[in-house]
Amino acid sequence: MTRLKICICGGGNLAHVTGGFLAARPDCEVRLLTRHPEQWNQDRTIVLTDVNGKCFRSRFAIISSDAAQTVYGSDIVLLCLPGFAIARVLESIKGYIGPETMVGSVVSSTGFFLMADRILPADRKLFGFQRVPFIARTAEYGKSAYLLGYKPSLAFATENVPYPESLGETLSELFDIPAVWLDNPLKATLTNSNPLLHPSRLYGMFRSGRKEYDSEILFYEQWDEFSSETLTGCDSEFCALTEKLGIRKDIPSILEYYESNDSVSLTAKIRSIRAFKGLKAPMVRTASGNYSPDYSSRYFTEDIPFGMLLIKAFAWKNAIPTPTIDKVLEWAQTAMGKSYLLNGKLEGKDLPGTIVKYIL
Repeated sequence: MTRLKICICGGGNLAHVTGGFLAARPDCEVRLLTRHPEQWNQDRTIVLTDVNGKCFRSRFAIISSDAAQTVYGSDIVLLCLPGFAIARVLESIKGYIGPETMVGSVVSSTGFFLMADRILPADRKLFGFQRVPFIARTAEYGKSAYLLGYKPSLAFATENVPYPESLGETLSELFDIPAVWLDNPLKATLTNSNPLLHPSRLYGMFRSGRKEYDSEILFYEQWDEFSSETLTGCDSEFCALTEKLGIRKDIPSILEYYESNDSVSLTAKIRSIRAFKGLKAPMVRTASGNYSPDYSSRYFTEDIPFGMLLIKAFAWKNAIPTPTIDKVLEWAQTAMGKSYLLNGKLEGKDLPGTIVKYIL
């Protein structure tokens, strides 16, 4: 491979780990576009520690909030952003993206293709991953991060890319795993990972409306059968949607993905995953020293309005009933103080601030 110029957009967990991982390659010049460049190491280095204990130091070529310095001239622009930030960043960088630049997203399930189609010129080359390539956590912002898990393969979809197989070879080389091309962007846009996984677990933990808890809850290690039953119920509705759209074969069901047979075995499987160990539910410390749900966390602000609502909107368009998804959404919108569903219909006043406006 020739030396690639790659711009990473973002400053969260995935930006730390994806940027640091790629910057460790001698065949990559990695730039970072972030709103807070001053919070990163002045020497532009970052230290990653992976799930096997391997530790390596990488250096970014540029860390800046200026798209003219980072996006302009890049071969690949890779968004590592929450769903609610994608449209804003695309608007800010579109004037610096060249006609041959590949613009991609490590997360497509929050509507990347839908927003890029609306914001960028019609001929721009797009790609997006079906699932993230790593399980990532920031250790110290701008300085170090943990790569908690590698994925066995990387499924990606494209738009306006004339030779997706060639892009697949590049991605496989960059991430050191097999890259599999999906022939329809919907196969990356509609996923049953975080958009169903996280809200189902949130509902399982916090549905009672309890204000405070004596201790923090482990998101995965304390996963219960009610959360599994909720998740498989949502997934059944999701599978009915993908079946109707003709994309079912490239999107495994939750039970298939986690190699489980029912809610009992799914619960045991999720609890046992090494990369999930120690990850806590979104909670904040209260004045009394207890803990309460953190409705401002991305588990709520991303996975509801840019995740589960995306699936609901497609199901709505295709006349697929979603009673379990509706139940979770109705609980979540009340907890968040939002209005998305009214009597099961997508007519709530807060829909303009969600991905739904790009679908309906």
